[in-house]
Amino acid sequence: MDLTVVVVNVLGWLGMALLISAYGLVTAGRVHASGLGFQLMNLFGGAFLMVNSAYYSAWPSAALNLVWVIIGAVGLVRARVRPATT
Repeated sequence: MDLTVVVVNVLGWLGMALLISAYGLVTAGRVHASGLGFQLMNLFGGAFLMVNSAYYSAWPSAALNLVWVIIGAVGLVRARVRPATT
């Protein structure tokens, strides 16, 4: 198997794990949706899935994940400017 395929697949699975974990942690009340950790998980999860989707020419999914990354970046900027309350 080509090393590129392995890396792209690992990124896809890691991205999925990050996004699902972020959602689960917020749902369980373990992290705040406006917190830095949640925003980083969303940003990197979306970016990793975007790479995977683009590699496999799944353009609707790649576009969705691009939007996810943009939302995560905006959330990250806001989290840095205004820390989450505990």
